[in-house]
Amino acid sequence: MSRLPLRTRLTLVFAGAMALVLAATGFVLVNRLASSLDHTVDQGLRARAADVSALVQQADSGLRSAPRGTAERGDFAQVLDSRGRVFDQTPGLDQERLLTLAQLRSARRGSLLVPRTGDGGEAVRLLATPVNAQGQKLVVVVGASLAGRDQALFDLRKELLLGGPFALLFASLIGYFVAGAALRPVERMRSRADAISARDLSERLPVPRARDEISALGNTLNQLLGRIETVRTRERRFVADASHELRTPLALVRAEVELALESPRTEASLEAALRSVGEEADRLSQLAEDLLLLARVDEGVLTLRPETIGLGEVIGGIATRFERRARDAGRRIDVDETRLVVDVDRPRLEQALGNLIENALRHGSGTIRVTTVERGARAEIHVTDEGGGFPTDFQARAFERFSRADEARSGPGAGLGLAIVRTVAEAHDGEAGAANREGGGADVWLSVPLAEPVPQRRDVRTRV
Repeated sequence: MSRLPLRTRLTLVFAGAMALVLAATGFVLVNRLASSLDHTVDQGLRARAADVSALVQQADSGLRSAPRGTAERGDFAQVLDSRGRVFDQTPGLDQERLLTLAQLRSARRGSLLVPRTGDGGEAVRLLATPVNAQGQKLVVVVGASLAGRDQALFDLRKELLLGGPFALLFASLIGYFVAGAALRPVERMRSRADAISARDLSERLPVPRARDEISALGNTLNQLLGRIETVRTRERRFVADASHELRTPLALVRAEVELALESPRTEASLEAALRSVGEEADRLSQLAEDLLLLARVDEGVLTLRPETIGLGEVIGGIATRFERRARDAGRRIDVDETRLVVDVDRPRLEQALGNLIENALRHGSGTIRVTTVERGARAEIHVTDEGGGFPTDFQARAFERFSRADEARSGPGAGLGLAIVRTVAEAHDGEAGAANREGGGADVWLSVPLAEPVPQRRDVRTRV
């Protein structure tokens, strides 16, 4: 059954249900007709019993001299005395009594209805009624043939048995075509889905106009296709951008090495070349670390190993790491003292703060200031500079991967720094934000949880 097509299964189920309905309907019709015919026969018997009782009480000649119509074929009457002997009867009956002795005794006490009787012959229904007539206690027995009733029921059963299969077949055909019409939108969606290739996910499934379950299924599948298309586009962009960003520092390293090997160089020029190679190697290392982190996030689980640590210690270490670069650029990194204690994964937080200071060095100007603010159960870390700030159209997408204000990618940076900052913040159940300062420059921040009253070191896995 489960291997059959859905349309066939629906038709079989519908046919089975219709068969039960037709059988129940036929059963009810036959029983209602039988009950109606029995009621009609019983009413006729009571009326005839009353007529015969009046006739027996008033006519000395009895039933044999009754007017025509009282002894029609199929309707008969018999009068029995208290001993069970036939006192009178309509013409055409044998001298045998119609009631058994037990039935006769019951009839003397009150009216008795014998629903069906007849030994091998024609089935009849009898009604026995006691009556006092001609100085005796008599029992009037009237009967009616059940041949007409049985014939009517037989004809109805025959019509139901003959017409039922045709009605069931007709209903099943209708059910088959209705199931096909109901599943036609599903078939159209299946055909379109089969035609959609992995290279082009922009097509959508046809959705019927009716607001039903199939329409809801189509909308859900189209939304799923949209999400797959978005992920696929992001994946392609990720690969292309990563390839581009890796190509640039590798080309610079190769050029510096080739220039250093082509002709004799002074010690100063060689030192400058090595310094350039070292900077590009740092850039490659940072880019590889950022890509690895984002790849882990895309897998759905980012492993964190929180520890309780002073926030000032983390910020001071990051500032020291970038102090030489800031000095070479003629800039300064100021760090406000803080006694806040946080519960964070130190390497991840250092990576995020390093990206913030790196961005400030590359894209900002003036003094870089790192400040902290306590807000409820969280600590906000702000990194500000005195540059031109974020372009208006770039601020809304500043935290997207490979998002850069310089769309031509002529400047340094891979566009992953702020994406890493937001990822680290959200992994710690915090958030990240960016804004332009009123006095000029950018203000980028992230929040991390403050340490609990009783610091505890633990390993957790945070879903991102």
